Amino acid sequence: MLAIRPYETQDFEGVRALWRRCFPNDPPRNQAEASIPAKLAFQPELFLVAILDGRAIGTTMAGYDGHRGWLYSVAVDPQAQRGGVGTALVRDAEARLRALGCVKINLQIRATNQAVIAFYRKLGFDVEDHLSMGKLLR
Repeated sequence: MLAIRPYETQDFEGVRALWRRCFPNDPPRNQAEASIPAKLAFQPELFLVAILDGRAIGTTMAGYDGHRGWLYSVAVDPQAQRGGVGTALVRDAEARLRALGCVKINLQIRATNQAVIAFYRKLGFDVEDHLSMGKLLR
């Protein structure tokens, strides 16, 4: 049976392997070795793992700054995709953000990833007319 719960230390290797499969081209700053310790230092209860048969098959990180919420690192093992795991992770994160007072959630995806765009549209997200900008501080 699928369980969604906050990340635990013993999940590290499974999550790292999952992210390597799901995000093979991510830069070093987004890899597990950097992202997980940073998330555990801030709102660790919003780092969720989907567990099936003792194995991490999905993740999502959420954050809330008091103004809006964000979703990051939504990943589902390719063999488990289209089985409701991603939807369950996003819905759980939404509920946790809502409980904190969050009224709007943002996320960023690659504009060329049509399958992911369709997934989020099914969950009620819309493409907004905004330009995403970023700056590396390191």
